[in-house]
Amino acid sequence: MRQLMILALSLGLLSLPAMAQDFPKAEIFGGYQYTHLEPGVDANGWNASLTGNVDRWFGITADFSGAYKSGGHFHTYMFGPVFSARTDKVTPFAHALFGGASGGTFAMAFGGGADVKMADKVAFRLIQADWLVLRSEGFTSKKNVRVSTGLVFRF
Repeated sequence: MRQLMILALSLGLLSLPAMAQDFPKAEIFGGYQYTHLEPGVDANGWNASLTGNVDRWFGITADFSGAYKSGGHFHTYMFGPVFSARTDKVTPFAHALFGGASGGTFAMAFGGGADVKMADKVAFRLIQADWLVLRSEGFTSKKNVRVSTGLVFRF
């Protein structure tokens, strides 16, 4: 029993450097967004987010976007948890975002993506893909998608 306790303590102490690995405390993303809205509206625009990371794998995101077509516009503002699996080169992530959109619409986005490290404090968001659910005046629109790409600045 004593040997088992010594082994467990030794493994715990050896894992401390791995647990103390650095991670960005905040990330700012900005880039291009393609949005497909039901019943067949395809629009281009921008997507931006600010993420505060609590630890290596969990953070809270504030996400904002704008899509434009033929003089019309559609904006979203959503917030929620993000889960990341960080490696030295690539950071895949998944998120669930909740908030609103143009015209008092309730909006939810479920999705994720992957960031590829370019430099110490800069990454390229290879892709972010979200299933966008919108609810307004008793009608729920579920066939909406947005895809984004751009730069991530890490602090």
